[in-house]
Amino acid sequence: MIKLKKYRLWVVIAIVLLLLVGYRFQNGMAPTQSSEKTMIKSGSEITLYATTDLHYLSDQLTDGGEAYEAFIRSGDGKQLLYMDEIMNAFSDEIARDKPDVLIISGDLTNHGEKKSHEDMAKWLAGIEKSGTSVYVIPGNHDILNPYARAFRGDKQVITEDVSPKEFTKLYAEFGYDAALSRDEDSLSYLAAPAEDLWLLMLDTSRYDDNPSLGSPRLDGELSKETLQWITECAERAKENNAKLIAVMHHNLMDHSDVIRKGFTLNNNKEVIALFKTLQIQTVFSGHIHVQDIHSEKVADFEVVEIVNNALSVNPHQYGILNYSPSNESLSYHTSVVDVASWARELGSNDTNLLNFQDYAADYFGGFAYDMAYRQLSKSDTYTEAERVAMSETMRILNIRYFAGTEALNATDVVGSEGYQLWMEAPDSFFKQYVFSILEDKHLEDQEITIKYQ
Repeated sequence: MIKLKKYRLWVVIAIVLLLLVGYRFQNGMAPTQSSEKTMIKSGSEITLYATTDLHYLSDQLTDGGEAYEAFIRSGDGKQLLYMDEIMNAFSDEIARDKPDVLIISGDLTNHGEKKSHEDMAKWLAGIEKSGTSVYVIPGNHDILNPYARAFRGDKQVITEDVSPKEFTKLYAEFGYDAALSRDEDSLSYLAAPAEDLWLLMLDTSRYDDNPSLGSPRLDGELSKETLQWITECAERAKENNAKLIAVMHHNLMDHSDVIRKGFTLNNNKEVIALFKTLQIQTVFSGHIHVQDIHSEKVADFEVVEIVNNALSVNPHQYGILNYSPSNESLSYHTSVVDVASWARELGSNDTNLLNFQDYAADYFGGFAYDMAYRQLSKSDTYTEAERVAMSETMRILNIRYFAGTEALNATDVVGSEGYQLWMEAPDSFFKQYVFSILEDKHLEDQEITIKYQ
C-alpha cells in the first residue's frame, strides 16, 4: 500500500513537470540547453567567429596521385593541398583567443564524402573541447552529393556520401542536439548561444533530387513551410528579448553583377521582405567565396548581409563578431589565419607554409591569370604582351576581390595597360567580370558596425 502511494506521488510529480515544460514552450520561454552548450547570461559581451566553405577532403581519400593533381588543376583555386594545415592553424587561434561561438555556414566538405564529414566532426569536437561552442549548417556540396570521390592513382573512385539524417547525426553536437527548435521541412534550426542572442541557422540547399540529377544543385531557396517556421522563431525570440542573427549558405542579396544565378537565393526578394517584417537585421552567408558586405533598405529598415571569404580560398580569412548588449550593436572585422606562425612554432621546413601568405596569393592568383590567358589565346586579336598585361590585371583584381579589398586598391589597376585593353575588348563574361569588381559600390567589405534598430 505504501509503495502504491509513492508510485502515485511520482506520477503526479511527472505530470506537473510535463505541464510546466509545456507552459514554458507556449509562453516563449527558452528551454535549458544541454550542459555542453550552456547559455551565456543575458547582458554579456559575446565574441563569435564566423567562417564558411572549408571544402575539406579527408587525407584518407587521396594518395596525391595523378587523378588528384588533375582535379586540383581543374579547380577554381581552392587551397585543398594545405587545407589540413589551414584548419589546424585556425583551431589553434580559436584555442588561444577562446571566442564563445564558432559559426560555419556550409560547404564543410569537398563533395560531401562521408569520410570527410567524419574527420570534420572530429576537428570540430576538438574546438568545442577548447571551450568554443560550434554551430554548423550544410551547403550545396555536403549532402547526397553524386560527386563524392576518392582519388587513387590515375582514377577517381566513387565514395560514400551522407543523407540529411546522417548529416544531423554526424553534427549532432554542433547545433542540432542543442537546438531550441528544428524545422520539419529542412535542416534549419534555432540555437541560443546566449539568453539574449540567438542564431537562426538556415538550410538553404536543395539536395533531395541530387541523386536523380546525377550532380549537386548549385541553387538554393527557403520553402514556404520554412518561412513560416522562421516567423515562429522570430516571434519566440522577440518574446524572450533576444536579438536574432540569420546564418545561411546561399546569399540573400546579389553580391556580383555577373555571378548571381545559383548563388543568390531563388526567392530572395520574398525572404528580404520577411526579414524586414520580422526585424531580422543581420545575415551571414558564404557560397560565393568572396568577402563582401551588402545591405538593402526596405522602407525604413536596413538588412545587412556579410558574406565571409571562404576559408579554403586566399587570403584564408574569417570573421570576428563582437556583440555588445549595452551598445545594442554588433561589430565585425576580418582576420587572416596566420599559417606561417603556426608552421614556425611547429618546426616545419615547408617553405610554402613558412611563407604562406605570399604562397597562397600566388597560388590563387595563378588560377585567374591562367583562366584569362587561355581565353585570350583562343583568338589572334592580341599580341603576347597584351595577353600577359590583361591576364595580370585579372590576377590582381581577383586576389583583391576575394579578400574584400578591391575598392581600396583600384587606382593602380585603372591606370594599367591591361585595364585599358579590357575596356576596349569586345563584350564577354571576362570583361563583365572585371567591371563588376571595380564597380562595387561598397567601399569597405572587411569591417562594419551594425546598430540594432
